[in-house]
Amino acid sequence: MKSPAPAAGVPGAPAAPSKRKSVTGTRTTVAALFLLPALVLLGALVVYPIGYSVVRSFYDQSGDGFAGFDNYQALFTDDGIRTALKNNIIWVVFAPTVATALGLIFAVLTERVRWGTAFKLVVFMPMAISMLAAGIIFRLVYDQDPDKGVANAVWVGVHDTFAQSSAFPKAHPGRESPLEPAGGGAFITKEPVRPGEPVTLPLVGVAPDLMPDDARPAAKPQAEPGKITGTTWQDFTRGEGVGTLGAPDPSEFGYPGMRIEAVKDGEVVASTTAAGDGTFSLPASAEGALLRLPADNFEEPYNGLDWLGPSLVTPAIIGSYIWMWAGFAMVLIAAGLAGVPRELLEAARVDGATEWQVFRRVTVPLLAPVLAVVIVTLMINVLKVFDLVFIIAPGSSQDDANVLALELYRKGFAEDQPGVASAIAVFLLLLVIPVMWFNVRRLRREVRR
Repeated sequence: MKSPAPAAGVPGAPAAPSKRKSVTGTRTTVAALFLLPALVLLGALVVYPIGYSVVRSFYDQSGDGFAGFDNYQALFTDDGIRTALKNNIIWVVFAPTVATALGLIFAVLTERVRWGTAFKLVVFMPMAISMLAAGIIFRLVYDQDPDKGVANAVWVGVHDTFAQSSAFPKAHPGRESPLEPAGGGAFITKEPVRPGEPVTLPLVGVAPDLMPDDARPAAKPQAEPGKITGTTWQDFTRGEGVGTLGAPDPSEFGYPGMRIEAVKDGEVVASTTAAGDGTFSLPASAEGALLRLPADNFEEPYNGLDWLGPSLVTPAIIGSYIWMWAGFAMVLIAAGLAGVPRELLEAARVDGATEWQVFRRVTVPLLAPVLAVVIVTLMINVLKVFDLVFIIAPGSSQDDANVLALELYRKGFAEDQPGVASAIAVFLLLLVIPVMWFNVRRLRREVRR
């Protein structure tokens, strides 16, 4: 026979069930109250905008008529959106890869130098700059004028080291000149030349302060038996009514280095270059020839690359992005590298592995989880890139540098097509979700380990 259960309050009786607590010992109600402000903000700033964008993407421009999938169809038929999608693919493929590779190289190399910490600080410093400020900086860096743009200043300096440009890019014959255009930018004499008859080849168009440093006052040509002699000079004297046209004056300078060719029947039979005072001499074989000043005498100076032109604007902007984010990749990889067991690296070296083999077969595989984090993070980041493209790309080539985030802005505000802009926003979200899902799965696997 069972004994009756002890009454409540009687010693030995079980206690009444308490309210449920969380794993941390906090009451569920209290936890919910603390989470409520965050949940409200999350709903207002994330959930509601996403839901509204999804709904708005199915309506027309006015927002009153249901458009179905017409806005999504525009993603694949509109030329601007297709260009933006193509550029986003280029961004996703190259920007994270190059930034991560540079970060890996910097992280590995700086471990072997005493000033590695200072170097890391310098490389990471661009992360402290906003995208807007970085865009303004690189808009100046990529300026076409070598006197302003750092990129073209370096490029032109390297180019001119191996191929010096002409000192007379704007020189041309003046009034009553014995020269006439010969096509392709060259000039040629109107009459054949004879030995013993000095030739004058006057030109104008070069500013006096832009004349070469080795230019000297022009000298009158002196006749020499059996030779063709002459002078080519700047036939211009400052001041109205000063100087004699077609003859060297004391204040006028010769064209040093000007190339002169003697041409017979379309073939060059002799050539020479002018001295500092503009005088030149050709052998008797030039008798009866026409004297030609080749076009390379008048080539415009090399002005560098059109970094912000249609063909280079996207790589140029990607370069600015890498400048900013390579430091981020370096810091994360360096943190991962600090946790790599040094015994494994030393064991590989003892076994006879070279530094390259240690790097490729030991260091990189051990850093694979960190590298995956960096690449995935940068992929998500570049899918949303907007500031750099908007600031750096000039209006003339912004269509060529277009990306989805910029096209969303243009459709929503400049072209007043909120339905299409919402469709682009939803499409961007769909592109980001798989990358985020992959990252979350990888993080969960790391936690289980």
